[in-house]
Amino acid sequence: MTTSPQWNLNSRQRWLHGEFPDRPVDFDEQTGLWRVFGHREATKVFADTTTYSSNTSLALGVESEFSEGNLVEMDPPAHGKLRRLASHAFTPKVVAGLEPRIRQITRQLLDEMDCRTTADLVTDLAYPLPVTVIAELLGIPASDQTLFKKWVDAMTASTHEFSVAEVSGTQDEVMEHALEQMRYLQEYILQHVVERRTSPRDDLITGLVQAEVDGQRLSDREVATFANVLLGNGHITTTLLLSNTVLLLDNHPDALHRVLADPAAGFPAAIEEALRYLTPAPVQGRATTSEASLGDLRIPAGQLVQIWVGAANRDPSVFPDPHTFDITRDPNPHLAFGRGIHFCLGAPLARLEAKVAMTELYQRFPGIRTTPEAPPVFQSSPYVTGLSALPVLLN
Repeated sequence: MTTSPQWNLNSRQRWLHGEFPDRPVDFDEQTGLWRVFGHREATKVFADTTTYSSNTSLALGVESEFSEGNLVEMDPPAHGKLRRLASHAFTPKVVAGLEPRIRQITRQLLDEMDCRTTADLVTDLAYPLPVTVIAELLGIPASDQTLFKKWVDAMTASTHEFSVAEVSGTQDEVMEHALEQMRYLQEYILQHVVERRTSPRDDLITGLVQAEVDGQRLSDREVATFANVLLGNGHITTTLLLSNTVLLLDNHPDALHRVLADPAAGFPAAIEEALRYLTPAPVQGRATTSEASLGDLRIPAGQLVQIWVGAANRDPSVFPDPHTFDITRDPNPHLAFGRGIHFCLGAPLARLEAKVAMTELYQRFPGIRTTPEAPPVFQSSPYVTGLSALPVLLN
């Protein structure tokens, strides 16, 4: 068990370089944000949906153009009703039934790498696998994945850190471009939603179109936003998780040896520790609906709170030797998928995809490794922890 090298991660995530914040909660005067770093405090915020609303527009005084049908930004009771509609597509039985198809897609992608000596694991496996799976679930052409990648890349391209003071001001060009790409993606999915009204299929979009909440059908816009969230969240996390895990095992040969000695237990353990160590989505937002006591601070109502999950997953009061990648860590109560009612709906699917892909990858290319001549490239966004490129040697 050794500490990972100091990769070129975003400088704001200091705890990833070995420095945990001095306080579990603080107020950043520069951005106007209340930041939660401690694991206990983060768990408290996740659990209290009355005081901490997921509808962050409450603290900003502006309504998001993508809020209608956005499960991530909804509070009870509306959240529970909408979540139940989608949960049928992610039951343990349904997810387990996807394993043969996940394995088939993985093997097809690995077949394309067979005749080569090098690959970019993000482009060749970690991205196309989960985006194909979620696209097939929704019922949209996986062949359009280059479009999805273009849109999603734009959304995560900004290096700009959010500031409350800038909400009413002019967005920077990168952010404006990201919003434009999000609108393209929204309209693309909306076309499929409208088509399902007259030509239903056996897919998730049709299920959402036909479903009722309190006796009413969802609007086209609500279904499109909901599907948009599932498409984006349904593949980004898995893409980052897959490449992050390979990178960590490459940098920890003892851990890799242990995993390969017992793949059935080793890969799931490595995946959980990778989720903790390099949390793909390290920040989540909430808005206070009333005055709140958190840590040793009082947070007024109407404030924006950022839960720095990546920090909470390095909290030394919960994780001994938090900056050590340790696949034997037990228990491992990381918060990478959140906690409470907003616990990631697709977590079981992400874990299954990662386990199948990792198992097939190392069976096919047992000598896979990174190379100093082509180092990994981390994404620049402060709100994503993961790779945009992972060049590897296959044999």
